[in-house]
Amino acid sequence: MTVTGYGQALGAGTILNAISTWKGAAFGLDLKTFARVELSQGDGPIEGIIEENGDMDTTLIENAVGITLDLFNLKMQGTVQTRSEIPHASGLKSSSAAANAVIIATLDAIKESMEPLDMVKLGVEAAKKSGVTITGAFDDACASFFGGVVVTDNKEDILFKRIKKNSEVLVFVPPQKAYSSETDVTGSKLIGPWIDMAYDLVIHREFEKAMTLNGFLYCGALGFDTKPMMVALESGIEGVTLSGTGPAYVAMGDSSALDKLAKAWKKNSTGGNVIRTKINNEGAI
Repeated sequence: MTVTGYGQALGAGTILNAISTWKGAAFGLDLKTFARVELSQGDGPIEGIIEENGDMDTTLIENAVGITLDLFNLKMQGTVQTRSEIPHASGLKSSSAAANAVIIATLDAIKESMEPLDMVKLGVEAAKKSGVTITGAFDDACASFFGGVVVTDNKEDILFKRIKKNSEVLVFVPPQKAYSSETDVTGSKLIGPWIDMAYDLVIHREFEKAMTLNGFLYCGALGFDTKPMMVALESGIEGVTLSGTGPAYVAMGDSSALDKLAKAWKKNSTGGNVIRTKINNEGAI
């Protein structure tokens, strides 16, 4: 007998990167990853397929199925397939979205349920096991699953706050890729005192100021260009940052400012893609 399950989860943008101090904040994007899991009884492998790129490493999505089955002491084999609207290796939390979507799909297939936060933590475990994250990316995983704005402690896997926020978002995705697991964290530790200042802004819900401070600090620490951020500020944007460990940048603002920024980013870039979206407050399904 073959069972099939489906799931989806969100991409996310950064407000405060947790690499420096373990405190993180992120927001769900209205860009999704979709998963389909097909399983049958047996001791065979779980084979992963990523629709956009058949050469991409499928370890994460295979591990996400495997650890979910292990939790329920099930011996099953089959396939897991994902399709995504989220640019890969760009700092837009494609790994968190994939893990969440696959765990949701696996639970759907085996007709089991879990508490939402436990599902998120299972996805973080899969990400750590697969070597795709430095901090465990609990903030990213929460934003991907719950949507809205989340504030977390990534060291202890604590979700402090989840806040609904309505805002349009503009994303600039340069052509290069950056893998979180390959990030040199040395510089990120040095900026800790100033990241603490950004965290204080997060606590007071001054998200745009927090993300902009975060962006300038991490661009310096990780060696990314601040020009896309300066262009955003010149366009009237109050909140812009490097997302994750890059290379993408995300900006929040009103429609007119984002219209202006979209033109400016396209004019000033030598490649890449500009995506118009919004904060998703609904979360994963």
